[in-house]
Amino acid sequence: MAKDKQFVTEITPQSEDFSRWYIDVIKKGDLMDYSPVRGCIVFKPEGYEIWEHIQEEMNRRLKETGHRNAYFPVFIPESFFQKEKDHIEGFNPELPWVTEAGGDVLEERLAVRPTSETMFGHMYSKWIQSYRDLPVLINQWANVVRWEKRTLPFIRTTEFLWQEGHTAHENEAEAREETMRMLDNYRDFVETYLAIPVITGQKTPSERFAGAVDTYSIEAMMKDGRAVQAATSHYLGTKFATAFEIQYLSRDNNLEYVHTTSWGSTTRLIGSLIMVHGDDRGLVLPPKVAPTQVIMIPIGPPKTREAVIGRTDELFKELKNAGVRVRVDDRSDVTPGWKFNEYEMRGVPVRLELGPRDMENGVCVLVSRVTGEKKVIQQENLVEEVQTMLEQVHNEMFERALKFREDHFYSVDSLEEMKASMDEKRGFALAGWCGSEECESKVKEETGAGSRNIPFDPAETKQVCICCGQPAKHTVVFAKAY
Repeated sequence: MAKDKQFVTEITPQSEDFSRWYIDVIKKGDLMDYSPVRGCIVFKPEGYEIWEHIQEEMNRRLKETGHRNAYFPVFIPESFFQKEKDHIEGFNPELPWVTEAGGDVLEERLAVRPTSETMFGHMYSKWIQSYRDLPVLINQWANVVRWEKRTLPFIRTTEFLWQEGHTAHENEAEAREETMRMLDNYRDFVETYLAIPVITGQKTPSERFAGAVDTYSIEAMMKDGRAVQAATSHYLGTKFATAFEIQYLSRDNNLEYVHTTSWGSTTRLIGSLIMVHGDDRGLVLPPKVAPTQVIMIPIGPPKTREAVIGRTDELFKELKNAGVRVRVDDRSDVTPGWKFNEYEMRGVPVRLELGPRDMENGVCVLVSRVTGEKKVIQQENLVEEVQTMLEQVHNEMFERALKFREDHFYSVDSLEEMKASMDEKRGFALAGWCGSEECESKVKEETGAGSRNIPFDPAETKQVCICCGQPAKHTVVFAKAY
């Protein structure tokens, strides 16, 4: 038991050191461990199961919109990257290369996949011949490698897991419709499944994906006020189609280039939900992705133990059969109070307590992880009451995250205001921007805050550039970011 008791220990307060708090909770929550390779982590079962639930729901949504899953090689020939100039320039600093194998030097270097636009482009040029072959709607679940200089578990690692969609269309209108459809799909998923409010908008040219015509993103605010780019969707135009000669015979019997898109989200969603919802007691996991949604803890003296555990097992089966992810902790060598603390730290959304008096009265107690509310319910209504509380936990988590963002979202009209905002407060700043890269760079240099996106529905429209004082072409969200 000595090893188990390490979980019930003090966690660094967020206000004292947010980064230390983050590492504390993911380690104590048993989500990951460090690997012997720099910047790489091992997903332990508790952490990987969160990703599995994300995959399950995303797959359901992707299949509903006609997308299918496939898998492409992790190794990409160097010549593929040379075909699209912007793409190679954008990724070259992060690329790891394979130069020899089996004792022989390779004739051509192979990149370890940082993203798959080039490989998809090569294959689509073989598969697409006619307008009848379009659209092509393929998604891939895979790992990618980007040689990051600064890493943080889940948020930014050398190797990470993701899904990447790559589609090909007859024309620009259809491709742009796909780009926006998938962006909205991400927005809805992150808000309704992970309880994270996001800001949806277009990236500035300097922040565009390497090789894209337009890039769009959803941006989430962490509890330290920093931003995380939760997902992106790109309209690639005909740039990759031209580079890889992806052409089709049109309805008018002309040879045309396809219009392509790509879009993706990664395991940084796990880091995001931890940073958005966690508190000084530990993890707070959204019910829809929590590995354990309900922890059942039988309570009472030894003489009633057998009867209480027997009834607990019966209620466990009811919840299990209803599709609730439920566990029972009936260990006798750990106190109920210790268990309460442990499962709070692990972020389990709902705790169920059952003692001998509860059995006599036909009731049990449900406790919400997010509010601490205790609710005495009739055992005959168990499934309905648990499902209701899980929904309440999700809604409360979203509302709390939304209020935090609203309380840390500032409107600024000058560089001095933004400096003060970033130095004295934590959060996002809404500001005007003239559209010049020089002004955008100066804002980041002076304040540490970069442009996150040009929101589709800003709270207000700015008239003047925060940097040069010229008329603003865009209203932009600025923030420090991971």
